[in-house]
Amino acid sequence: MEVKRTKGVLKRIAGPVVTAVNLDAHMYDVVKVGDEQLMGEVIKIKGEDIIIQVYEDTSGIKPGEPVENTGLSLSVELGPGLLTSIYDGIQRPLEVLVEKMGDFIERGVTAPGLSHDKKWDFKPVVKTGDMVSPGTIIGEVQETNILHKVMVPPNVEAGKIKEIKSGSFTIDDIICTLDNGAEIAMMHKWPVRIPRPFTEKLNPDIPLITGQRILDGLFPIAKGGTAAIPGPFGSGKTVTQQALAKWSDAEIVVYIGCGERGNEMTEVLTEFPELEDPKTGKPLMERTVLIANTSNMPVAAREASVYTGITIAEYFRDMGYDVSLMADSTSRWAEAMREISSRLEEMPGEEGYPAYLAARLSEFYERAGRVHTLNKDYGSVTVIGAVSPPGGDFSEPVTQNTLRIVKCFWALDAKLSQRRHFPAINWLNSYSLYLDTLSQYYDEKVSPEWNPLRTWAMEVLQKEAELQEIVQLVGSDALPDEEQITIEVARMLREIFLQQNAFDAVDTYCDMTKQFDILKAIKFYSDQAYAALKTGVMTAQITGLKAKNDLPQIKYVKEYKPEIEGIVKAMESEFTKLREAA
Repeated sequence: MEVKRTKGVLKRIAGPVVTAVNLDAHMYDVVKVGDEQLMGEVIKIKGEDIIIQVYEDTSGIKPGEPVENTGLSLSVELGPGLLTSIYDGIQRPLEVLVEKMGDFIERGVTAPGLSHDKKWDFKPVVKTGDMVSPGTIIGEVQETNILHKVMVPPNVEAGKIKEIKSGSFTIDDIICTLDNGAEIAMMHKWPVRIPRPFTEKLNPDIPLITGQRILDGLFPIAKGGTAAIPGPFGSGKTVTQQALAKWSDAEIVVYIGCGERGNEMTEVLTEFPELEDPKTGKPLMERTVLIANTSNMPVAAREASVYTGITIAEYFRDMGYDVSLMADSTSRWAEAMREISSRLEEMPGEEGYPAYLAARLSEFYERAGRVHTLNKDYGSVTVIGAVSPPGGDFSEPVTQNTLRIVKCFWALDAKLSQRRHFPAINWLNSYSLYLDTLSQYYDEKVSPEWNPLRTWAMEVLQKEAELQEIVQLVGSDALPDEEQITIEVARMLREIFLQQNAFDAVDTYCDMTKQFDILKAIKFYSDQAYAALKTGVMTAQITGLKAKNDLPQIKYVKEYKPEIEGIVKAMESEFTKLREAA
């Protein structure tokens, strides 16, 4: 009989990639490396050589030290206590580690992802004799203001409930027993690299309302959709993602700081607990899970952090919640893959990235989606990934491969941010492929006029871009009268509709009705202006209309309806006088 070798020895060390021999292992097994028992994962098996990526700093370890195989794959603990938590890339709670050793994490230190001592009040929603299957909700726990639904784990066979308890329990206590002998606790583990199962993936036909006019108005994303925000340093990626986390109509937010600078991550970690959730008035942190893996942390853990984040997001999706996942930034994740690939001596692809870069990116983004869950409910995971192309070069491999996968592209522009136009999203380079599937929703929930209005706005902005070259050469006064009006309408669209102040209490969030009313008022001015031009009114009189100068203030007014109606009437009255005078 063959003896299973759970312990081997180190043969070679190359940074975070080490090689062990005399060890029985499968791909993605978690192993303990060296005398300090550093956590690692098997990433390649080549004959007798077991190649491992270590999630911690490997300086000081040497060949001959022991390697122990746990026989388990990298998994996360899923259960009550996830919300409000701040984890590193492999679900070690940073708040617990700080208590253990202060501000600097020592090597070889582990801590469970969830508190195993805290007791939670469990209320069953099923009774003895009920038939349950994987994904069935058996009870509820009030975690913060979110109701945490305890489910039958996906890997447990269906059966009848033999016994179910009610009361205060830890996450390890058995709260339910099935007639097939299965025992269910409030917590279960799930391997991060395996997508959680669902019944059916649905069409992305409901928008994720973000309250940001340029996104909802021109480039909407669907619930369960994918989006990329590429942009150079200082163009506002992180601020845009924070605005989305705060205002989008997702119920749960998972924010992954993947390889970001320490000071940026510190901002997120200090600001998020203080941000007020506009829906409940309580801290936003109560419906947020943060994963912090800064650029000075080991690269291998950075590679794992996105899988940890998306597995937690899928868990809340399975409860029937809409989850938005922010990955900031996938470029740093790709850089971690590049470093590990070079240590493995793999053949490099474009710019040194591994040949499987596109496959890994699509593997990650494909886990997004709006689904019919195992418990017959509906849930979604929307993935919004920031990309940090070096020097703002969108032709580099990570941006290009991301573009092939995502259906929503919000291109940040450094020139716009320098002109203090925020959000600095370039409306000429950005696009959304969800417009057709979402058009019915907008027709029913906003207005049948919404889709034609959006198309008109985009046409005006594109026409302005074409005219700008002429304007720079000869000035706007040299343009024909009609095109001077186009330039003025495009300016109104840019300054009134597209610009938004994230620090103003009212303008930071703009609902769909207000967006529609603002756009409609600008379109009204445009139609009246062209009509007046045909009756002989001078261009200078049309562009100098007094009433339209009050329109930008509407953004900052909460009860705006009477004011916008007054402005439209005033514009109509002024145009009537101009036509009569002509």
